[in-house]
Amino acid sequence: MTKRITPGRMNQHARKANRTERRHIAGLNGPDGLSRQHASAPASRLRTLRVKLNGEPRAIEVEPNDLLLDVLRDKLGLKSPKIGCERGDCGACTVLLDGKSVRTCLILAIEVDGHEITTVEGLSQAGLTPVQQSFLEHGSFQCGFCAPGMVLAATELLGKNPHPTEAEVREALAGNLCRCTGYKPIIDAVLAVGGKPGRRV
Repeated sequence: MTKRITPGRMNQHARKANRTERRHIAGLNGPDGLSRQHASAPASRLRTLRVKLNGEPRAIEVEPNDLLLDVLRDKLGLKSPKIGCERGDCGACTVLLDGKSVRTCLILAIEVDGHEITTVEGLSQAGLTPVQQSFLEHGSFQCGFCAPGMVLAATELLGKNPHPTEAEVREALAGNLCRCTGYKPIIDAVLAVGGKPGRRV
């Protein structure tokens, strides 16, 4: 099985402890302290999750304590939402939920039943969007780990505010961390799209 690697290169034991602690706080651990997510669930506990995912209706069986991040990656095969801090701080797991950016590591899958989810895979179905093309032209990424979250946050911003100021771009991207670029090429890419009137996001 491929190992999940966090941006901070957290060692395996520390990452496991972090995840266990967070699930305990959220009430997602069983009485023995072990995650209930990976145990075989009785059929009576499974719920049918129905969502519109990247424009397509999808239905899948989930447990009540399944995180949306895990369902997207492990059950639906979408790898653009990344496993990062697992506390909602880094933005690597960002998707658009009904057009608004959310952290999938903090949301139970069952909570999004009946809603629409867009990932980077959904943005690219008809080729690169102007946002993605601008990021490419400006060399905005190096390792690419933060790229999906950055692209989606920028897409949300430009959908609401087609011509943002630099301060507005910085504020919109503040919840997405990048350890490679120093942010300038990312901000420049978003501003470049905002400076081209009449273009779809």
